[in-house]
Amino acid sequence: MLRERHDIERHTRWYDIKKKFETDARYRAVDSMYREEYFEDYLHIMKEEKRRERELRDQRDRERQKERKSDRRDREKDKDKSRKDSRKDRSRTRDRDRKSREKDEKSKDRKKQDTPEEGEHHEESEQEERAGSEDSEVARQRESEAEQKQKDRERKLRAEQSIREREKEVHRTLAGHLRDRDKEREHHKRDECIGHFTALLTDLVRTPDFTWKEVKRQLRKDHRWELIETLDRDDRERIFNEHIDNLMKKKREKFREMLDEIGTLQLTSTWKEIKKLIKDDPRYLKYSSDKGEREYRDYIKDKTMQAKTALRELLQECKFITHKSTDLIKENANHLKEIQDILKNDKRYLVLDHLEEERSSILLAFLEEMNKRGPPPPPTASESTRRNK
Repeated sequence: MLRERHDIERHTRWYDIKKKFETDARYRAVDSMYREEYFEDYLHIMKEEKRRERELRDQRDRERQKERKSDRRDREKDKDKSRKDSRKDRSRTRDRDRKSREKDEKSKDRKKQDTPEEGEHHEESEQEERAGSEDSEVARQRESEAEQKQKDRERKLRAEQSIREREKEVHRTLAGHLRDRDKEREHHKRDECIGHFTALLTDLVRTPDFTWKEVKRQLRKDHRWELIETLDRDDRERIFNEHIDNLMKKKREKFREMLDEIGTLQLTSTWKEIKKLIKDDPRYLKYSSDKGEREYRDYIKDKTMQAKTALRELLQECKFITHKSTDLIKENANHLKEIQDILKNDKRYLVLDHLEEERSSILLAFLEEMNKRGPPPPPTASESTRRNK
């Protein structure tokens, strides 16, 4: 359709020409979002074709110039050769003339002595010699002309082959460019489909309680489904699963924010006690009773792990616990109780009262580790070590 228009040039603008296509069925068959892009591609192809024609024309001009130079060189060579040949011919002619004069003189002398028949035979031999020299000269000229024609044919064939190779190279370059453009266009279309599908899921799927099979029937009823029909099935299901995962993550984060807001919540609090406090909260109502209890247990498990980590940090901060503490406990059992009494002033120690055995295991393990490390290096040694590093 675009090639049928002779008024389209490289600098033609889309909004100037698009009104002329509105009545064409081929124009209406193309999606409006791609019409201008196809037009720009066509302009680019026109530019490539113009550039290729210009390069071919320049190539032909260069070949013609080479042919002219080669012809001039060949003519000069032919002239030099002809001058040399003419000089040789004149030299041979002079030799023949000199020989013929000598023969004539000898023949005159012989005529006086020979019979008339012998004189006639001698004249015939001279005529045969002159005819043979003329034939050889004609043969040399024909051979030279044949060689020149062969050179012209070879030069022309080389020029045509060079032009064909250049045309093939231009076609390969243009084909590669068009393939890249097609890949870029397909990638752009795929990104657009993913964007449309994500927006559709955001509007229609707001809870993570549905399966892909259930949601798909609902999505097909929306008019935006036509925009994503080119998207692969695997991509649709993958994007749906990612959307569900994000909803689950946000739902869990909201639930845990709700639990963090309960000031009376302890690691020993039961689900039954907490459920009474949150039963009217919309963040809890999004869960069923069983799922809510499971999320609560995971929350308490994570909080317990955080409390143990905080206890280890507390032990590292205590200056009164040294590498000698283990030996002091062996000498005096009350020394361990003294350490525990000091630690009770910190809530990071008290929060694990319900796990007293595990808390004691963490404390004893830390004391054993400090004993194995031995005394800390003196300040001067540590400073020099740091500078060496």
